Amino acid sequence: MTVTIVGSQLGDEGKGGVVDLYGDAADVIARYQGGDNAGHTVVEGGTEYKLSLVPSGAVRGKVGVLGNGCVINPKTLFDEIDSLREQGLDPDVRVARRAHVILPYHRVLDNIEEDVKSDTDLKVGTTGRGIGPTYEDKAGRRGVRVGDLLDEDVLRDRLEYAIPQKRALVEDVYQIDFDEVDDVIEGVDVHDAFDVDAVFEQYREFGERIAEENMAVNAGEFLADTIDDGGEVMFEGAQGTSIDIDHGNYPYVTSSNPTAGGAAVGSGLGPTTVGQGEVIGIVKAYLSRVGSGPLPTELGDVDEQIEGTGEGEEYELATYIRDEGGEYGTVTGRPRRVGWLDMPMLRHAARANGFTGLAINHVDVLAGLDEVKVGHSYDLDGEEIDTVPATTERWERCDPNYRTFEGWEDVDWSAVAQQGYDAIPENARTYLEYVSEEMDAPIYAVGMGPGREDTVVRVNPFE
Repeated sequence: MTVTIVGSQLGDEGKGGVVDLYGDAADVIARYQGGDNAGHTVVEGGTEYKLSLVPSGAVRGKVGVLGNGCVINPKTLFDEIDSLREQGLDPDVRVARRAHVILPYHRVLDNIEEDVKSDTDLKVGTTGRGIGPTYEDKAGRRGVRVGDLLDEDVLRDRLEYAIPQKRALVEDVYQIDFDEVDDVIEGVDVHDAFDVDAVFEQYREFGERIAEENMAVNAGEFLADTIDDGGEVMFEGAQGTSIDIDHGNYPYVTSSNPTAGGAAVGSGLGPTTVGQGEVIGIVKAYLSRVGSGPLPTELGDVDEQIEGTGEGEEYELATYIRDEGGEYGTVTGRPRRVGWLDMPMLRHAARANGFTGLAINHVDVLAGLDEVKVGHSYDLDGEEIDTVPATTERWERCDPNYRTFEGWEDVDWSAVAQQGYDAIPENARTYLEYVSEEMDAPIYAVGMGPGREDTVVRVNPFE
């Protein structure tokens, strides 16, 4: 069977921890979209592993697959694999031959384009890792795939076609003189990034290592064979539903489909195979995000809070939640915007994904507050609505209608995790059960700390 792990909000919900929690029963953990812009933190035996590309199941010794829906930076991949090996692990990672490759010029262009947008309302807040430009080239049929790295002639042909176009884009469209540009942008040598020979040599070597370590697979066939042989497959999504390119708050979105439907497209398995399994929605007990876009339940202005110029109750609440929750991006280190839970956003996620169960994380972060609010519905132009509008412009006009819950005390959460669901403070359980009822899905797990031992497990989806 399959189990698909999906972020129900804006990313940063704690998906990696849930993959690690349930991953022991899986034989293969597969990523189906995104790239090294996806930060996952896994704690094992007191050791913290920060991953951005390697599937989280690697910490448990599972086979990790990066599916055809991913975009792969080989340097990041091998750096992470080498780092895990230095920490005593032996990750077994396979990469889909159909997956597209992030090239140095993608990273340069990502930073140039984001800089161009910086003075407009269209700045997305990308990680600058070349994810969007790589997906653009995939759609434009000018990309380089993992399989191309294994054939020197094909690789050179692809680069000789693409790189002159990219260089012309920089010079003619963005009016940038290569002689005047910084030598290095985000760790990439700009001049080498647009040099066919330099890129060819670097990526030919990546291809040699992929071949030597027998990493390249036909992902759909590999996963289907696993299931046919009686194996269990877990799909690990990156980011979250509300930044899905089709179902999120466009244009403040990622470049792929984190929703459950992406698991079929991005892996090569049919939707009937994925649909017969479990789809678990990961919910953070409050809201956070990095980057621009509407956030109706946001507490204060993050820029004012960072600068120390914010004041008032919302500022104090936001500061408390950010500090208690460690709300800083795993990949970028940027402070996250924070806000109350947004139920219209969660209802939208439940419909778009068809959740069979929920894992709700970080209930401990809200402990100690006198009251906890939830944006239960929106007011849009005088009408009450219970899900997000289809356009970002309408979403920006939404005002939340709040429902208030009594707060819960701070307790020994490790002890609670050991004792089980009934040991969770009553007011917190009332809050959790409200979320479950509104999303029409049962609670499978409740997270209250960074380690797998800090989680109450009510249902194991593989059993």
